[in-house]
Amino acid sequence: MALVPYIRRHSNGLSRLHSDMDDLFNAFFGGLDMPRYEHKVWPALDIAENEDSIVVHAELPGCKTEDINISVHGNTLTISGEKKESVEKEEKGYYHVERTYGSFRRDLNLPSDINVDKIDAVCKDGVLTLTLPKAEKAKPIKVKVKSQ
Repeated sequence: MALVPYIRRHSNGLSRLHSDMDDLFNAFFGGLDMPRYEHKVWPALDIAENEDSIVVHAELPGCKTEDINISVHGNTLTISGEKKESVEKEEKGYYHVERTYGSFRRDLNLPSDINVDKIDAVCKDGVLTLTLPKAEKAKPIKVKVKSQ
C-alpha cells in the first residue's frame, strides 16, 4: 500500500479565506453563461476581410433582433444588447422555470474606413452576420509598373 503525501493547501488564515471566497464566487457565478473577463468573452466573434468588405459573425443565441444594437463610430464597431431568455416547462409531477439574462458589449477596431450607409446586418439561428463594405478610398489600388 503506497502512502499519498499530504500537501497542505493553506499556509495561513488569509490564504484560506481567499481560497474560500474564490470557491464561493465560483459556485455562485460559475454556472451562468455570462461574459467573464478572465474566462471567456461573449459574444464570440469571427472576423474576415476581403478586398471589398469586412464580414463579422457574432454568436448571439437566445437574443432577439430588437435587443441587439450595432453602431460604428470612426473605426470602432460596437455590438451591444441584452439577452433575455425564459423557459418554462410544466408537466405531470414537476414545474421547471429557467431564466438567463444579462447585457453584453463588444468593441472592435476596424482596420479600414467603412461605408456606413451600406452596412448589412442579418440575424439567423442565433448568429449575427455583419457585412461592412469598405469605403472607396480604403480599397486597394493596383498600380501598373512600366518598364523602360
